[in-house]
Amino acid sequence: MRKFNEFSDTELVLAFQDGNSYALEALINRYKDKLFSSIQFIVKDKYLAEDLFQETFVRIIDTLRSKRYNEEGKFLPWAMRIAHNLCVDYFRKVKRTPTIVTGDNKDVFDVIVVVNENAEQKIIKKQGYDRMHQMLSALPEEQREVIVLRHFGDMSFKDIAAVTNCSINTALGRMRYGLINLRKMMLEKQVSI
Repeated sequence: MRKFNEFSDTELVLAFQDGNSYALEALINRYKDKLFSSIQFIVKDKYLAEDLFQETFVRIIDTLRSKRYNEEGKFLPWAMRIAHNLCVDYFRKVKRTPTIVTGDNKDVFDVIVVVNENAEQKIIKKQGYDRMHQMLSALPEEQREVIVLRHFGDMSFKDIAAVTNCSINTALGRMRYGLINLRKMMLEKQVSI
């Protein structure tokens, strides 16, 4: 029998629905870093991101158990949509919007585990992540959100448009302007990542 990491998302979902909890564990491990990073970029608070991350997987598990999942082959965009909606619901609930904070010394990449790196590689990688995090934080929210969903969530522009309630052209435009702004920041600061 194949190992679960060789299974497709659909095969893992079906195995979990047939009662195999290890299939769910494999699915969570496959996408936990992307989901958590995306949530933390939106909410800017590690502890809140952890809560919303857990709530995301509670909703995913409930939907899978009740066999209401019908996004065959599109598990990650579906999970990202759930996470995004929970973030939006949270901000509606507290009647505030996320603020852009630079230099907060919080790194969304703390959850990413990289094996076999020496100390120098870890420092270089952390510095690169810190610079990228600061530059992303300096972008307007709409541009940052599209870049995070596209690059960290591997979502299509069609899915991004659905999640952010805008047209595909608007999502593409936000991505374009976000990348232009990032390039300008990199040139101004003479940064290469």
